Amino acid sequence: MRPAVLIAAVALALAAPAVAAAPKTFKATLTGATHTPVADNKTKWLYQVKLTDLKGKPLAGKISVAIVDPLGTAHPVQFFLNTTYVTNIPFKGVFKDGVLWPPDSAVGVVLKFQATVVTAKGKVVLIYPVKPHA
Repeated sequence: MRPAVLIAAVALALAAPAVAAAPKTFKATLTGATHTPVADNKTKWLYQVKLTDLKGKPLAGKISVAIVDPLGTAHPVQFFLNTTYVTNIPFKGVFKDGVLWPPDSAVGVVLKFQATVVTAKGKVVLIYPVKPHA
């Protein structure tokens, strides 16, 4: 092996631990009632975010929820039957709410239902794909 190749291989091996994934410090999950919500402006679609430490104990954090369209634009989500947006809302353990999908909500198009959770231990963006139907 030539010296330059050997030096590059040693440098790469030494750098590998530095680029390894950071240790996981909490668990967050996003679930929805279905991946195909009814877009009729009257059927409540339920979703839930669960946030725990690695031992399963409830963890405190803040949540922001948005719907990301196919062009990548994020549209903030309002609380069910409320005009307040779910943006930086504090919660501990479980956050539950519902969404009404209007008839003009890109029926037949796959959208990303996105929850961003921030804790003292880090941040995570959770994605739940949905395809509203009439």
